[in-house]
Amino acid sequence: MSQGVQVVGLYVRDQDEALNFYVEKLGFRVHTDVRNGDYRWLTVQHPDQPSFQLGLFTPGPPVLDAATAQALRAIVAKGAMPPLVLSVDNCRAAYEQMLARGVEFTQEPTDRYGNVDAGFRDPSGNGWKMIESRR
Repeated sequence: MSQGVQVVGLYVRDQDEALNFYVEKLGFRVHTDVRNGDYRWLTVQHPDQPSFQLGLFTPGPPVLDAATAQALRAIVAKGAMPPLVLSVDNCRAAYEQMLARGVEFTQEPTDRYGNVDAGFRDPSGNGWKMIESRR
């Protein structure tokens, strides 16, 4: 029996805005997009990782009360959440492609610790490190 992590969620300010960013700018694809009243379960996945989903969730009911949701949105917008890591074959080439698609980088590709990495944020403020894989 195979087990493992299937979905990891991010808080986003607007699910449609996040969906556009992850699909159009990063090249992810929609896995699940279903609604139950005001609640929307939206997940995307990287084309090279079909068994893993990234959930794009807005903080709020039924999971969180309004005050907690507002505090979380403010924390995410400040870039205070832990960064996510995107592995790429060529960091500089991926940087140029993503820059051309309108991704706003917080750090240009930099040689560090025997790797090349760059940093960017999604429209909600979630931070990403893009690291060149060592293959």
